[in-house]
Amino acid sequence: MALPLKYNFRNITVRKSSTLATAVTIGLTVGVFLMVMALAKGIDLTLASSGEPLNLIVLREGSTAELNSSVTRENLNDLKFLDGIVREGDQPLAAPESMTLIYKARKGMSQGSNVIIRGIGPMSTKLRSGFNQVSGRMFHAGLSEAIVSRRIAERFQGLDVGDKFRVQATDYTVVGLFEAGGKAFESEIWVDVNSLATATKRDSFTSVLLRAKDQPSLEALAKRISEDQKLHLKAMAERIFYEDQQGNASSLLKYLAVFLALIMAIGAGFAGMNTMYAAVARRTKEIGTLRVLGFGRLSILVAFVLESLAIAILGVGIGILLALPLNFVSTGTSNFATFSEIAFNFRVTPDLMVMALIFGVGIGLLGSLLPSIRASRFKIVDALRAS
Repeated sequence: MALPLKYNFRNITVRKSSTLATAVTIGLTVGVFLMVMALAKGIDLTLASSGEPLNLIVLREGSTAELNSSVTRENLNDLKFLDGIVREGDQPLAAPESMTLIYKARKGMSQGSNVIIRGIGPMSTKLRSGFNQVSGRMFHAGLSEAIVSRRIAERFQGLDVGDKFRVQATDYTVVGLFEAGGKAFESEIWVDVNSLATATKRDSFTSVLLRAKDQPSLEALAKRISEDQKLHLKAMAERIFYEDQQGNASSLLKYLAVFLALIMAIGAGFAGMNTMYAAVARRTKEIGTLRVLGFGRLSILVAFVLESLAIAILGVGIGILLALPLNFVSTGTSNFATFSEIAFNFRVTPDLMVMALIFGVGIGLLGSLLPSIRASRFKIVDALRAS
């Protein structure tokens, strides 16, 4: 015979203080887990949205990132006229780009981080959806001018419109701010590619971006470029390129979330166990009475487990409420693929909430199992004699 659910509800409401204390403990554990996972999810979504479906990125053969790549101007001339590339009038949608890093101090802090300077060509903005000039104007080709991501300008000193920053011996003037639809490019400063080549005394580019006519053309172009022994280049879909960066950038945060969560989960599990052991001790006679009334050991075991799971679910709700205010809050961290700052939003998504629910229920189950087994094993006579 199963115990009615109102029995569990009554016991939870009677023990308000201990129930709330345990739920808060589980909630803090779930909240920390959810917050760190929301960081990783924010990086994932930022990088995953950065690659355009028909864009192809070309790097030097063997390169793992743009920073250690080199594409010559002769390579660019060979690439621009390949079959399968979209053309705008008589001009191919191909953009040579260069990348370097500068160190900038964060606002309100003495410490700082590397920031990406990307040299872009005339076609670069056409190859990237989501670009939007929000303040000032676009830089003029050939001049030492720059446009800065609004997020980067908000996070670092000396990057507002009218400010100057230095790349080696060249001073650049910030003439505008832009947004990039939440993509990875919102962590960058853009300048003219030829101007950056002059400033860094580097004649080659770090990558070339191409727009294929369709998916078969993209695959054919990638194969042709990568297999051409004369070029010594590799080409891949831009989405795949950013998916590779995605794994490198967020995996450490995910491991950190799991590590912190497991440490805190042990503490929360013991807190739940203590609560349930105390409940068993206080209700020994009650357990004996239930046995006399015909409720079996399994019913009592299930009743105590259900109480603990209800407290755990309450704790999960508290943890989600703690994490939700961070949703879409802008922050930044190091991208280990580029050794620079990557700006992104916390993202508390439905799948993370489901993970938090499973995690919290697991804590509740861990904390309730031993006390519930103890309660179910009481002998009727011993339970009724308990003081």
